[in-house]
Amino acid sequence: MTQTLKLLAQTVLLVLIYRACDWFVTATGLPIPATVLGVAALFLLLLSGIVRLSHVELAADLLLRHLVFFFVPVAVGLMEWSGVFAEHGVILLAAILVSTAVPVAAVGLAAQRAQKSRT
Repeated sequence: MTQTLKLLAQTVLLVLIYRACDWFVTATGLPIPATVLGVAALFLLLLSGIVRLSHVELAADLLLRHLVFFFVPVAVGLMEWSGVFAEHGVILLAAILVSTAVPVAAVGLAAQRAQKSRT
C-alpha cells in the first residue's frame, strides 16, 4: 500500500510540474510546448536539488516502462494521413533521416571531443 501511495504522490508531483509549465506557457504566450518546458523544468529542479531523483523515480520508471502505449493513438491517427504520406513520402523520409542523423552526429562529435579533452 505504501508503494502505491508513493507512486501516486510522485505522479502528482510530475503532473504539478507539467501544469505549472502549461500555465506559464499559456500566460506568457511562449511558442514552446508545455511538455518540453516541463521536461526542462524537471531537469533544472533535479540539477538544483530542489527535487531529488527519489521524489520522482518510481513514477518516472513506470511511465517510461509503458511509454509505447502513449504512442498507439498517434500511430492510429497517422493511418488517416495515408494520402499525405503517398504524396510527400520521399520528402518526409528525408526530413526524418536528416533530423535523426544530425543530432546523432552532433552528440557523437561532442562525446569524442569530451573524451579527447579528458586524456
